[in-house]
Amino acid sequence: MKITFIGTLLASLLLTSPVQATEYIYRDIMANTLAPEHCQVESKAKENAAKSYNIDRFSKKFCQSQGYGWHVDEIKSAGNTACDTCSNPQEAKCRQEDVVVSCKRIKPGTVGMLPGKG
Repeated sequence: MKITFIGTLLASLLLTSPVQATEYIYRDIMANTLAPEHCQVESKAKENAAKSYNIDRFSKKFCQSQGYGWHVDEIKSAGNTACDTCSNPQEAKCRQEDVVVSCKRIKPGTVGMLPGKG
């Protein structure tokens, strides 16, 4: 009895149609992060601008600016650090330029977005 049950279970798993995978739309975006409001010593400002937290936070905003449903797939390039001097010559405000982010979104109609078509 157990052997026939296991045999029919395996046969049914092999004969079922495969589940369709979710399809995504991808878009690469190049953008710049914003400099902080306060001035810091230039070495500290460059370090803060290049932190992964800062890049992750802005890359999420870059993708969300594309519209509803866009999410970060990967950060392809962290870009270059650019600094602007403040009134005190030893201090600066730094930001990342040319950050490249790959964003993705579920392709409409692939996963239950249209009744009976997912």
